[in-house]
Amino acid sequence: MAIKTLVFAGGAIHDFHGVGTAAREALASAGGFEITYVEQDLNVLAAPGLNPYELLVFHYTIGEISDAQKNGLLNWVNSGKGYVGIHSAADSFRGCPEYRALVGGYFTTHPKYRDYQVSLADAEHSITKGLPDEFMVKDEQYILDYDPRVHVLAAALWKGKAMPVAWTKPWGNGRVFYLALGHDAPACKHEMFRELLVRGARWAGTAPAK
Repeated sequence: MAIKTLVFAGGAIHDFHGVGTAAREALASAGGFEITYVEQDLNVLAAPGLNPYELLVFHYTIGEISDAQKNGLLNWVNSGKGYVGIHSAADSFRGCPEYRALVGGYFTTHPKYRDYQVSLADAEHSITKGLPDEFMVKDEQYILDYDPRVHVLAAALWKGKAMPVAWTKPWGNGRVFYLALGHDAPACKHEMFRELLVRGARWAGTAPAK
């Protein structure tokens, strides 16, 4: 049965339309997702706006989230739903520590848009199993302050240290997948971005067995 999915894009700075459209197309091409697409209207996060969905795929930058929107989102994921954050989802709602806790980390800076190597940190997880151990991307690398309890799936070097590129974490009964790739539409067309997004969405949108 298809995963009922809301793909949401908005905010400032980034080409949210390009990224949101690319994410929607990647999921639609893969199959197994029943997709609704929304731009900019954060009120969908307030209860009961997310009730029809099992999965939220989210790309947003900066902005503010109201208490009703924040509580709707956090409680919905906690109830056993899935959240996938793309790139600047780690730079949304800077004044909301609860949202940052949901994602598992937040943006601090980035080097220039460039080619860099991503390496798998866990090649046995269902999201990464069978993927190349290393691959090159052309993207904006996010440097993140992150919760050390997140489960890092892939990383890239920055100033000699491994910086997460993808991770998973729980939120109550729900599942969170964050993917730091996806700065713009061209970056979202990369085969590995699309593969990680689709696999991460399937993982997050499928409730764990009881």
